[in-house]
Amino acid sequence: MDYRRYRRQTDRRLLALVVGTLLIGGGGLIYLIYGRWALVTGLACLLPGAGVILLLWGLLSLIERWVGE
Repeated sequence: MDYRRYRRQTDRRLLALVVGTLLIGGGGLIYLIYGRWALVTGLACLLPGAGVILLLWGLLSLIERWVGE
């Protein structure tokens, strides 16, 4: 069994879970509590937050590949 491949696959799944929970879960709660227009405003804040998470994950993945070579 290739443990590195398994770990990378698990990392990608966890990343998708975190971003999905942030956007769908957080956006859903905003919508349920405050309504449609608050959701639009909330997504304007949640999307850059998800972007920062993706940027950091990409940067760390790039560093990991660079060090691993």
